[in-house]
Amino acid sequence: MIKLPDMDEKNLTEHESLQIIRQMIETAKHEQKDDGIGWIAWGWTLFAISVLTYFNIQFGWFDVAFFWNAFGVMVGLYFLFYLFKTLFIRKTQRVRTYTKDIFDKLNAGFFIFLILIIVSINVGVPPNKGFMLLIGLYGFWILIYGTALDFWPSIIGAYVSWAIAFAGLFIDKFIHPEPLNSLTEDAVRAIGLERFQWVMLFHALAVLCGYIIPGHIAYKEFKKIKKGDIVPSV
Repeated sequence: MIKLPDMDEKNLTEHESLQIIRQMIETAKHEQKDDGIGWIAWGWTLFAISVLTYFNIQFGWFDVAFFWNAFGVMVGLYFLFYLFKTLFIRKTQRVRTYTKDIFDKLNAGFFIFLILIIVSINVGVPPNKGFMLLIGLYGFWILIYGTALDFWPSIIGAYVSWAIAFAGLFIDKFIHPEPLNSLTEDAVRAIGLERFQWVMLFHALAVLCGYIIPGHIAYKEFKKIKKGDIVPSV
């Protein structure tokens, strides 16, 4: 909390003005704690799984959903750990900000929705459509983050992600759009796998634009803030 001198008693001296500016910068630094590393790690993880799945289909290493099922287990375990830490481990913080409170709650909601979509894909939602819903969820969270911190790379990344998700809904209209009724079961399966490879490419592109590129930009800006080269815009 910034405490201003009594403006009615005297005009600010140069020293007092500089002190207020320093306090404002420090407050902004506390508010903008995100260095982009989380976004970079999350984005590259999703990107790697998409690419591995693409090549897994190409070369038949494992079951088609092997890498995504492993990822789903990791997400579930992390969510349980996050809930346990939030509910039972009270960590004293020197600075607690309104932005961080919002992000903590939205993180929980994001992972619940993520698990819901993953389960939905496993119980009947077509994967080609389910992954476009995932990209839509990414875009929503990225937009909230970018808007809350006035970080334009994330805002732009959110809209690009949504554009990719909308385009991905029509993959089956461009990849072997012919009717499949007259084809053999093996041919239909081969077409389905080829379409899913394209889904993985769309997904990789979305996380590249939505998470990885903005994450690296945020990390670069965070390093400048820590060095004192620029003042945070939050």
